[in-house]
Amino acid sequence: MSTLAGKTLFITGASRGIGLAIALRAARDGANVAIAAKSDVPNPKLPGTIHTAAQAVADAGGQGLALKCDIREEDQVRAAVAAAVDAFGGIDILVNNASAIWLRGALDTPMKRFDLMQQVNARGSFLCAQACLPHLLEAPDPHILTLAPPPSLDPKWWAPHTGYTLAKMGMSFVTLGLAGEFGPRGVAVNALWPRTLIATDALNMIPGVEQGNGRDPAIMADAAHAILTRPARGFSGQFLIDDEVLREAGIADLDRYAVDPSQPLLPDLFLD
Repeated sequence: MSTLAGKTLFITGASRGIGLAIALRAARDGANVAIAAKSDVPNPKLPGTIHTAAQAVADAGGQGLALKCDIREEDQVRAAVAAAVDAFGGIDILVNNASAIWLRGALDTPMKRFDLMQQVNARGSFLCAQACLPHLLEAPDPHILTLAPPPSLDPKWWAPHTGYTLAKMGMSFVTLGLAGEFGPRGVAVNALWPRTLIATDALNMIPGVEQGNGRDPAIMADAAHAILTRPARGFSGQFLIDDEVLREAGIADLDRYAVDPSQPLLPDLFLD
């Protein structure tokens, strides 16, 4: 399988950034994409809404469905999944892209921010998987792909921002657990992480880092596409890195993904 034509993807946080890039790459194949995110009205500080994303999916050749959904809220997640199934007849792929970030130390992390990260990242990924799995188990080639790093207990990744690391590693451990439980039942449960920083609005959270120090979200979209078009059975529990996935798929020239080729690419967190 080399195409997502006719597949239905449920993508969280897909109104902008990496989630939108993955949605548009699938749309070019003719996929159905449920855009599940909170952004239903324009925000002057953050471009993109579920409606503009759904229209972009349609313009790219797919079918888009705008679903206002806060993945912290169980009722909203289950309603969004039901709406996607009603619209498209099922769900083939869940992409856990939504994530909250706060790169500060323990004394500079308000508990409200700590709770937000745990609720969105680990809990949200688990909840979306729980809601989608009954439908994924009925799909012919089901995938869950979570944007999470390889698990690490190295203190150098924990000390600077314990709250965020806990939240992201929570997504990684959810991936491990679901892969062990549902991989034998034919669901590919894997994680994807970028080698370098990706030029999204999240970079604004990192002092001294510019968009030119990262790669375009298209690199993650192309890597996700390569993963999601692989046969699901027997392919689970992997923590994949974008450039390694693309090289394995025969894409050796990664320079085209650099936002500014004259600037150095900075490595992403959690990778040695």
